[in-house]
Amino acid sequence: MANALFRIISSELIATKGQQIRYGHRMRGKPPGVARSLEQRLEELRPYDPALNFKVDIGLPAVRRSRSEILAQQLERRKKIQSDPNLERLARHLQLRIDLDETQKIWQQTSAADDCRKIADHYGIFKDLYGDAYFTPRVPLNISYTINDDGDVSKVFRGNILKPLETSKSPQVAYESDPNTLWTLLLTCPDGNLVEENSEYCHWFIGNIPGSDVEKGELLMDYLKPIPLSGTGYHRYIFILYKQDKQLDFSAFKKEQPCLSLKERNWNTYNFYKDHQDVLTPAGLSFFQADWDPSVKDFFHETLGTKEPTFEYDFPPPYIAKQRWFPLRMPFNLYMDKYRDPKQIHKEYLLKKLKKAHPFKEPEAPLRYPNAQYIDRSVPSWLNLEIRKDRLGWGRINDV
Repeated sequence: MANALFRIISSELIATKGQQIRYGHRMRGKPPGVARSLEQRLEELRPYDPALNFKVDIGLPAVRRSRSEILAQQLERRKKIQSDPNLERLARHLQLRIDLDETQKIWQQTSAADDCRKIADHYGIFKDLYGDAYFTPRVPLNISYTINDDGDVSKVFRGNILKPLETSKSPQVAYESDPNTLWTLLLTCPDGNLVEENSEYCHWFIGNIPGSDVEKGELLMDYLKPIPLSGTGYHRYIFILYKQDKQLDFSAFKKEQPCLSLKERNWNTYNFYKDHQDVLTPAGLSFFQADWDPSVKDFFHETLGTKEPTFEYDFPPPYIAKQRWFPLRMPFNLYMDKYRDPKQIHKEYLLKKLKKAHPFKEPEAPLRYPNAQYIDRSVPSWLNLEIRKDRLGWGRINDV
């Protein structure tokens, strides 16, 4: 009877109609009416001062489209989809294929410019190049690198990763424009300047481009391949297209080609645009990221004729406690190795490994059951463990 009563009471306490019951709780912190909300706490962590955080739009104005025109295009696309009876059947059988070119075209006509601006802002491009200014890329850039003689290409989008070996040669740049307009194309890298702090490298500079014919523009700085240094992570390489109001004299920026002096390629986008803001308007933006590969080393040695700078973290020497006369609960050999020369330890492991190696004979077959092999009981525990690890192929001997 008592057991049955306990089962009834316990079942009522645990659940009623499949729902868990809470018979009481303690409130932690301030009640909801007094405590700050999540939005209030975030505002305190990220204060916004209009006088300090004011951003200036320096780009081309947006092309205003009437709402009726946008709705008419959406209605036309919807009717086109609904009028095709095969779409539902293909989707049900997982055979529906989407036209990527048509999708790209629709995206370019709708939200592409704003999406590119948000991505560039996320990567800190506007902050590092223009300070408190930004722009919306109204002119789409189509940039592609030819990798090999077979015609394989790597395209530049919005922050995708390309290797320096893939971007060794100057790319093909295409965009739509009026042939009677003038443009300026720049490729800059705000990361990893070796000469001046907070400075960029100008990797490509072409001015007074008639329309979209980049090859007919005035080449002021020839193309320099990306050179992200070892140990510095990813570098951003940014293509910026400016629209010119008139023919400009860029003779002050013209360098002798090929320009292999990194010091002469020091660049500051903020100062450049500040000096030409009355006649230049940023219109297009595209960028990629690159990290070190062996082609960077070859470029420094063979092209620049200098040593390649590398960056490594300088680890402090490890702390080793004062040696004790009789350490308890510590493997004898590992404890003593802490106070020996690491080179001598590696030498002993190497000699031990080479002792069993023969240049003309196959290595000995491993034991079929290593843990089943007998070890004399008189062997100390630390040596017993070392023998077992040697039989199993564990330990530092495999790192030599």
